[in-house]
Amino acid sequence: MKETKEMRRKIEDLRSYLYDLIRENKNLVAAEVIFVSQELDKALNEYDMIIKKQIA
Repeated sequence: MKETKEMRRKIEDLRSYLYDLIRENKNLVAAEVIFVSQELDKALNEYDMIIKKQIA
């Protein structure tokens, strides 16, 4: 349970940071926007795997 809570927090932090970057840059293909978006994708995939393990 602690692992899922930590991952949810990480996801929310990355999502918030991504939104801030987009608002500031207004450029969806800026290097930092792409990097943070990829990190968010990785975190979401990791969270999905954690949830699947808990269900199994």
